Amino acid sequence: MITRLFIKASIVAGFLIFSFTANSADLSSRQSALKSIQAQINQQQNSLKDTSRQREKLIALLKSDEQAIAKAAKKVNQSQNSLTEVNVKINALDKQQIDLAKLKTSQQDTLSKQLSSAYLAGNHDYTKMMLNQQNPATVERMLAYYQFLNNARIKAIQQLKQTSIDLNKVKQQQVTAQQKLNALVIDQKQQALQLTKEQGQRQQTLTQLQRTLSSKGAELEQLQIEEASLKRIVQQAMLAAKANPTMDGLVSQKAKLKWPTNGRVSKRFGSNRSGQIVWKGTVLSAPEGQNINAVASGKVIYADWLRGFGMVLVIDHGKGYMSLYGHAQTLLRQPGDMVKTGESIALVGRSGGQSEPGLYFEIRNKGKAVDPAYYCR
Repeated sequence: MITRLFIKASIVAGFLIFSFTANSADLSSRQSALKSIQAQINQQQNSLKDTSRQREKLIALLKSDEQAIAKAAKKVNQSQNSLTEVNVKINALDKQQIDLAKLKTSQQDTLSKQLSSAYLAGNHDYTKMMLNQQNPATVERMLAYYQFLNNARIKAIQQLKQTSIDLNKVKQQQVTAQQKLNALVIDQKQQALQLTKEQGQRQQTLTQLQRTLSSKGAELEQLQIEEASLKRIVQQAMLAAKANPTMDGLVSQKAKLKWPTNGRVSKRFGSNRSGQIVWKGTVLSAPEGQNINAVASGKVIYADWLRGFGMVLVIDHGKGYMSLYGHAQTLLRQPGDMVKTGESIALVGRSGGQSEPGLYFEIRNKGKAVDPAYYCR
């Protein structure tokens, strides 16, 4: 038994080391790319054209960093969910073991009393008792009585045997569940460490990117590019929505929906963003890693990284309505998935080059952005 456990543990450890090494190699590659870009920026800081070129390289590197973070965060989330499930199972098994142990004790006590009664009754010779009975009806009743007692003892023995089997099975399940829990704890620690490293690499990239956006003009230019990217994605989503089955939309949901995550409104719909650009959605400041939930049922029609908005997920609700969730740390659903109201679809993050964690949330009707406050109470 100990040998088998050692072999299993070795296999799990080997897999984790291989996975962690592969992630570290990818991280090292992106760190080398960042250093190369940093050197070029330092050499060509006075050239606007070269700076713009380096900015594009940094944005591409930021995309890689944030996609790596999303991958690591998703694994951490999956490990945490698995840990919760295993703990629930272990608690249920512990309760089952206690109940079975109590049942076994009760059955042993019942059987003991039955055997004691049989032993005491054995002081009377059963054969002699039957022969001394003159009334056939009395003999028949005595035979039925002893047969009843015998059947009761047989049943008690069988129940005790089955309870013992069930108890042993539960104990084995407890051992297996505990082994799985131990492996998951190791896995989660490794994934959490990888997530921390990826976040550190992303911060280095972001610092260099911000150096190239020191002027208002450069910042406005980037916002215009980001808006164009979002517009293109919305148009693609509208085309994809046409192929979806008819859904109810959000017409009847005004002031009834819950906000997708708990947080403080930091940017309101329609408020000024920069120059002539205004906010097309609402930004909610919230803790990193907190659940983002679907505001209504629908079909996921986009789930990927988008410039300026990071990890973005779009849900089609039918009748031309869609909701968009940006700046996520990781996405928990894929295009084509059907989701229900309140179902977890992503985790709050700071992707898209954000310095603080939060959620960018939009609701659109036939491609036009509408104030989410009209729908969310």
